[in-house]
Amino acid sequence: MSTITLKSHRKAARVTSSGLKLTRRGRFLLLGLPLMLLAVAALVLVGIVTSSAQAATGTTGAGATQVTVQAGESIWSIAAANSSNRDPRDVVAEIVQLNDLKTSVLQPGQQIFVPTH
Repeated sequence: MSTITLKSHRKAARVTSSGLKLTRRGRFLLLGLPLMLLAVAALVLVGIVTSSAQAATGTTGAGATQVTVQAGESIWSIAAANSSNRDPRDVVAEIVQLNDLKTSVLQPGQQIFVPTH
């Protein structure tokens, strides 16, 4: 058997490490994307803070008046006295929701909000 040898006239390519080269897209992803995510997070945080403040101030709007509970009064009697052509049960439900009442017992001198519409 004979052996065939092939000679190559090409020289071996040199491998050099020139460091990391970022393209325009790479710079955008490395710097721009985290900055945009941080900006979105800041906007979401501002939205959460301001929306809860609006909800807290919106419960005592022009559609409610403040009433001081007298001795012997109940939510039902206050609702019946302040419901104009409305079912007192609906007014009682609104009073409980407006004032975030956990119980139906009212104390004399307690101030509650009653819907006016």
